[in-house]
Amino acid sequence: MSAATHQGSAPNYFVPAPSRHPVLASAGLFFVILGASQWVNGAAWGKYSVFLGLLWWAIVLFQWFRDSVGESEGGLYGDRIDVSYRWSMSWFIFSEVMFFGAFFGALYWARTYSVPTLGNLDHMVLWPDFKAVWPSVAAGMTASPAGTVDPFTTMGPWPIPTINTALLLTSGLTLTIAHHAVIGNHRAKAVAFMWITVLLGAIFVGLQAFEYHHAYSELNLKLSSGIYGSTFFMLTGFHGFHVCVGALMLLFITLRLQKGHFTPNRHFGLEGAAWYWHFVDVVWLGLYVVVYWL
Repeated sequence: MSAATHQGSAPNYFVPAPSRHPVLASAGLFFVILGASQWVNGAAWGKYSVFLGLLWWAIVLFQWFRDSVGESEGGLYGDRIDVSYRWSMSWFIFSEVMFFGAFFGALYWARTYSVPTLGNLDHMVLWPDFKAVWPSVAAGMTASPAGTVDPFTTMGPWPIPTINTALLLTSGLTLTIAHHAVIGNHRAKAVAFMWITVLLGAIFVGLQAFEYHHAYSELNLKLSSGIYGSTFFMLTGFHGFHVCVGALMLLFITLRLQKGHFTPNRHFGLEGAAWYWHFVDVVWLGLYVVVYWL
């Protein structure tokens, strides 16, 4: 949201000029999907298509966001655009809630229904050696009586997940301090706490990468480790991806803040990124309890 726009200074509603960005961004995603589909099927050129598509897509997004920032700073966005952005961000976060709800639901269904059902009397004739135990820790447990899933060790809450929880909770606090600093027109304080928030997010991602390396190399815990492994990596992996996205949002907002793009009355760019980051924090708290502790 523009820092230069004040109530009554912008058009009633801004109608952008025809743009090349949507079709170019779609073209980049097309090459990503095409390359990924061929890559997983053994085509050597698939990975090059993926990287080319990602590079193309990133360049288009940079130009698109640059134009949007220019429109905002040019005073073209008024109060109705502000409301539009708020609704758009709200619905986007709602879609993310549904996204994670599906994976939490899959974990709940596997633990409370699928695994116990496979171990009841009705299924003992078909799978007599099955042990309905969650989580699985050895071959023969949790859907692997034939040893199709290699033995592995489950991931506990100590120490990295707990450290990451502290990092995200602290980042939520520093982001809130930065937000209130913007409202109070203390730009230097806001910039400092925004950089701290970005740094905490980067440390979180680094620790999670170390956790994944530990899981694969020392615990033999992989995406293919039965329903436990698949739900563990889908939930933690997608959350890690969202942390990366949120950290990038905060990084660019911090750079804009340093350029003076936000004022106490007009700073929805920062506020929207803060909404997203707090959502990521809440998801992690649920994930920390359900995946690592229960």
